[in-house]
Order: sequence, then structure tokens, then C-alpha cells
Amino acid sequence: MSFLDSIAAGLSLVGNFEAFAALFVGVLIGTIAGAIPGMSATMAVALTLPFTFAMEAVPAILLLLGVYKGGIFGGCIPAILIKTPGTPASSATVLDGYPMAEKGQAGKALGMALWASCTADLISNLSLILFAGWLASFALNFGPPEFFTLILFSLTIIAGVSGNSLLKGALSAMLGLLLATVGLDLVYGTNRLTFGDPNLMGGLNFIAVLIGLFAMPEVMSMVWNPKPHEGKARGLGNDSVTFGEYKRCFRTIVRGSFIGVFLGSIPGIGAAPAAFLSYSEARRKSPNKANFGKGEVEGVAASESGNNGVAGATLIPLLALGVPGDVITAIIIGAFMIHGLQPGPMMFVLNKDLIYGLFIGLIVSSVFLFFIGSLAIRLFKYVADIPRGVLFPGVLVLCIYGVFAVNNNIFDVGVMFVMGWVGYVMLRNDIPAAPFLIAFILGPLLENNFRQAMLMSGNSPEILFRGPITWFFWFLTLLTVAAIIRAGIRATRNMRSKPGAG
Repeated sequence: MSFLDSIAAGLSLVGNFEAFAALFVGVLIGTIAGAIPGMSATMAVALTLPFTFAMEAVPAILLLLGVYKGGIFGGCIPAILIKTPGTPASSATVLDGYPMAEKGQAGKALGMALWASCTADLISNLSLILFAGWLASFALNFGPPEFFTLILFSLTIIAGVSGNSLLKGALSAMLGLLLATVGLDLVYGTNRLTFGDPNLMGGLNFIAVLIGLFAMPEVMSMVWNPKPHEGKARGLGNDSVTFGEYKRCFRTIVRGSFIGVFLGSIPGIGAAPAAFLSYSEARRKSPNKANFGKGEVEGVAASESGNNGVAGATLIPLLALGVPGDVITAIIIGAFMIHGLQPGPMMFVLNKDLIYGLFIGLIVSSVFLFFIGSLAIRLFKYVADIPRGVLFPGVLVLCIYGVFAVNNNIFDVGVMFVMGWVGYVMLRNDIPAAPFLIAFILGPLLENNFRQAMLMSGNSPEILFRGPITWFFWFLTLLTVAAIIRAGIRATRNMRSKPGAG
């Protein structure tokens, strides 16, 4: 079958009302679910899966892919409006999206998030189509040593989100690494920091930590430090992004998209680290780096391009190798198997028409994402017009519901409130929350891959330098550390050179 014949066969599978309707409904469901704090894209895909059992294979898979893509974008809406990431992937969007909303630029932040998401989604889909085989074979070369050096390099992005104080950022990160060790040791099965409570044996629930860290401090600030002169949450300002602003951020969006594609093609990394890495790189290279964290539109573009760049790329190892790229694609692979399909190299031989049909559907999903995202912004942005006295109690109810719904466990709600106190203390002392979250996400991956590498080598550290991939990431880590030290020295010199300093 020629390339054109494959395209025609794929088009015949998706060029019908059922397939397009499934894709459209999927993106719509995902966007709404992503915009509800605590209702992650993973949960939305898992809840949608049973409805696909009676459907044909292509519409069923397109429905789940639509939910996936819509969910990743939808998380940015509450992140910008109420400082509550709808999904973990939108955690980095809070850093500049919420300050923009506070300055009356919520509409602009949402608009840039939409444009960056759709651009990155399209780039990710095209990368899947063009480079699936090559990127999947490259990702296959990653073992525990390669993952360890990659994650170690990723941890250096903490310097990029530490605000004005690297020391406070390091303190926040160490606390995140400490709390990431709570639970059962995955190698020996021993309890760590559980204090005899069986609820802690599985570790701290990530959604509870995420919402507690970002949303609860805002509610507490409203209770103890009310501002009576502010009748409404904030003004929306201009709800559109100018072509000049999009053009200025385009290089950042493309760079973030490819960071997402690269990390998404490696199983197990996820969208949140990609968003933070994209954000850190954007801040490092931007002429407006001093404005990051204070309401910089380029920061929103960087975060949203990074997390949406992952969405299509996670399908690369799934389709080419039969290995899910993340938790969501692990659910989606179940839909393939339910319909008698086995993802992997032979799928490109036996079901080439279906592969091309999915490729076409993914391209169409980028268009649906733009239109549904535009509609969602017009509807959800009115959250910003609700008086604070009404908004924050509603946010508190949503937070409790969202955290409880993950595991139907009231203990997780308690974790959320405890993390809320931690986040409030950090907020009052200008300790950034982003380094905590990055370390909390990457800490277990770093530890597990390090220990697996040591077990493979009989505790010989030489395995961490076993090939070009590990050397490449060691080089990037050292380069980043050198840049951090240089920036610190330069900042110290500038402080001393100011009149009256010292």
C-alpha cells in the first residue's frame, strides 16, 4: 500500500460523523474536566473509558484522545483565574498566569494559553507523524542510568523558578524531596516517615499536595488578610492576544513544544516536568526575565507549550513500541486492547490504515481544541467577576470535593489542609512553591532510577557514565550549574556597585 493509499484508507475511517463527533465531544469533556480543580485529565480519561466499550475502534480511541488533549489545556483556566491548577500539567502556568489575572489581564493570559496550547499540540502531532519511529527507537535506549541523569538535569530548573532568592528556592526544593520519600520503599518495602499510619504507606496524594500548596494559601489569605476595597476578584482586561505578542512569544512556544515532544517521547516523564523545563528555559533566554513570576505573558506561553507538546508525543512509544508514555496513555492502551488491537511495530504493518486515521484525527483535534478552548474561555472567564467573598468559599468546596474524589479518602483532604498551612507559611515568607512541587514530582523518579542503576552495576557509580546519553545530560547539568553560579556572582557585583550598598 502506497503512502497516498494509506492516507485515503485512514481518511475513510475518520471521515464520518461518528468519528468527528467522538473527537469533538472528547475535547469538550476534557476541557470541562480540566477546568475543575482536582478533576485531572487522567481521571477524565479513566471515567470515559467504559463508554467506549460499545463503540467502534477508531471513534472510541479518538474520544479518549480528545479527552486527553482537552484536559491538558483545560487545566490552565483555573490556574490563571483562581491560582488552582486544574491538572498537575498546569502547575507552572500559575507562576505568571495568576499575576496577570491580578493585574486585570486574565483574558490576555487565557488567550495566550490557548494559542500556545494549540500551536504546541499541532507541533506535537506533526512530530508524532514524522518522527514516531526515530524518536521511539531513541527513547528505547534509555535505561535507569539515562533516566537518572535526565531527571538530575531536570532538577536544575529549580534555579529558574526560585524567584529572587536561590537559597529560599533550595530550601523549598529540599522540603519537596523530603516529603517525596513518605511511604513504602519501592526496593525493600520498608516504611519511611509513615509514623505508623497506614494512610501514608502509599505516599502523599499528589493532587492533595498540589491543591493544598497553590489554592489553600489564597483562601487563607482572603480569610486573615481581607481587602474590603476589592469587591471583585479582578478585571479581565483585554481578552485577546495581539499578533505582535504571539510573534514575540513564538520562539518560546516552538522551543517549549519541542521540549514537550522530547520528554513526552520518553516513557514516564509526564507533562508537569516538561512545563517547568520549558518555563525555566524561556526565563533564562528571555530579555524580560526580570518580569517572570510577576505577570509575564511569555511565561504563560512557555508553560502551556511545554505541557501540550507532551500530549501527542506520548503516543510515540505507545504506537511504535507498545509502551505507554504516561499514565493517561496507559489507560488508552487498554482501549486498543479492548478492540482487539495490539500497539507496537506490527501495528504499522497490519493496521496501517488505522494508524493514518488516528494521525488525521489528531490533526483535526488541534482545530477542535482551538474552537472549544475559545468557547471555554468566554464561559469560564466570568469566574473572575465573582466577588471574592463568594468565589473563595466556592473554591474551597471544589478543592475538598476534587481531592476527596481521587481516592474517596478523607485523609487526603487532611493532607490538603496541612499542605495549605505549609503553603501559607511559604507565601508569607516569600518562599517559592514551584521548587517544592518540581522536587516532589521528580524526587521519586530520581531515587528509583539511581537505585535501579546501582543494583544493575553492583553499586558501581561508573554505570552513571556508561554512554553518550548520560555524558550529554551530565554536560547539560554542569553547564546549567555554571550558568547559575555566574548569574549569582553577577547579581552580587551589581548589588555592591549600587550607591549606598555595603
